[in-house]
Amino acid sequence: MKFRLFSSMILGLALVASPAHAKDKADDAAEPAKPALSTAVDGDPTHDSDNVLLLDLSSGGRVSVRLMPQWAPSHVERIKTLARQGFYDGLVFHRVIDGFMAQTGDPTGTGGGGSQLPNLEAEFNSVPHMRGIMSMARTEEENSANSQFFIVFYPRFALDKKYTVFGRVIGGMSVVDAIQRGEPPESPTKILQASLATDGRGPPAPAPVAVEDASISIADLNSSQSD
Repeated sequence: MKFRLFSSMILGLALVASPAHAKDKADDAAEPAKPALSTAVDGDPTHDSDNVLLLDLSSGGRVSVRLMPQWAPSHVERIKTLARQGFYDGLVFHRVIDGFMAQTGDPTGTGGGGSQLPNLEAEFNSVPHMRGIMSMARTEEENSANSQFFIVFYPRFALDKKYTVFGRVIGGMSVVDAIQRGEPPESPTKILQASLATDGRGPPAPAPVAVEDASISIADLNSSQSD
């Protein structure tokens, strides 16, 4: 089953709970309201650098993301674990919808894969899906998030409290905007390296460019057309 953002949410249509998931008013009244979380993030990547995710993309440039354990501690820990394992290195953005979001984190590149770690319990919170938000992809099962995540291009509040928000871009949003679109893209953008700022890993060296042999042979000189 693919980790997708379901069409009814993408279009912003109202979702109706089935009877099996509905709660009666007495239950709602008994459940204490959760305090609203602050949406403020520290934009300085040198502060609390163990919670700053760095994504070096094949399109050129580095994206800095402030991970927020205050919003979703288990999801932040999962991203940090996989980044340090090198899990995300070389993975493509396999589903990128213009005006919506860019999704990655699937080693198969199909939208149906994940890591070998167990799925996560949902940590839905009150943080809205604003521009630059990083949120976890899942299947129709709420507790199915694993390794795939998406970055929001433009606000999409229909996703709020249905997907777990765990971070926000604090640098390089123009690099995110340049990710190749498509489902899947024809020439997908890759994560060359995912790391945490505290680990001090610089951007990976660019791939060597193939250059044709420009050496001149004696035969070339003998066939010269010059005077």
